[in-house]
Amino acid sequence: MTPEFKQLVFKQAGNPAEVLEVVPFDPREPASGEVLVRILAAPINPADLNTIEGTYGVKLTLPAVPGIEGCGVVAASEAGDFQVGDEVIFIRRAATWATHTTVPADSLFKLPQGIDPVQAAMLKVNPATAWRLLDGFETLGKGDWIVQNLGNSAVGRCVIQLARDLGIRTISFVRRADVIEPLRELGGDEVFTDDDEGLAAAKAALGGANAALAFNAVGGESALRLMKLLRESGTHITYGAMARKPVTVPNGLLIFRDIQVRGLWVTRWLENSTAAEVQALYQDLAQRVAAGRLVQPVAGLFALEAFQAALAGLEVPGRTGKVLFRP
Repeated sequence: MTPEFKQLVFKQAGNPAEVLEVVPFDPREPASGEVLVRILAAPINPADLNTIEGTYGVKLTLPAVPGIEGCGVVAASEAGDFQVGDEVIFIRRAATWATHTTVPADSLFKLPQGIDPVQAAMLKVNPATAWRLLDGFETLGKGDWIVQNLGNSAVGRCVIQLARDLGIRTISFVRRADVIEPLRELGGDEVFTDDDEGLAAAKAALGGANAALAFNAVGGESALRLMKLLRESGTHITYGAMARKPVTVPNGLLIFRDIQVRGLWVTRWLENSTAAEVQALYQDLAQRVAAGRLVQPVAGLFALEAFQAALAGLEVPGRTGKVLFRP
């Protein structure tokens, strides 16, 4: 095996810091219709950690290499649509916590020129989730309101930036007061702390319960606060569960307000959509990233060998931004 080819592997489910290890390997040469990609950057997502822990909705055959997204450059190709030197992102799970990975060509999206590979590495999950939240459930008009919790998260920030450019107004709840002003500068119309005081302020800003959509990534009491801001027949969408508490819906909101309760897992949308739909979505998002209109903050870049430091970086108090591997 060649030392410069490495991947992070886990052989059993458990604490990522305890079960991950760096191993050398020989990348598989691409067969017909496949592409060998050299990884430029790959983020650490909550879904990656949950997969390693064995608590995610997808179970991998072990031993396995994590990594649900990333950016890379084509190193070898047996697919006509991709040439050596093309920069790409992965739109299917692709074992990206490695120096190289070999994948089917239909799991790749070719990037426009001039895009930052670190920003591109974060393109698959969070921007697509934000777009589907805004576009996949109701037809929003300019001036309509949406409300969301976890506003300082990667998805929350993407929602704010996309809504800003679409003319949709946002109320975002956050856990820390120090992120309120940065989110307003990003384009957030209203930002409040995620508590009863923030709920009262949000009601005053809305002039009543008239938000069209609510985006929940927390659960528990935070999810209920969002429901109380929805207009009649408004839609409450859960795409995460950071508090690990269930979403409990009061009977009155269902009976008298006809609140719609939905869920979003962007992986399922990607699996069930046509290739043309997926390509169109990422073409739009990639152009926004290239133009600097859709930006995700970065908290740190780490080599694969420094995975322990990367995992520790996730726990830094007040962290804003993604932690990524940059092989």
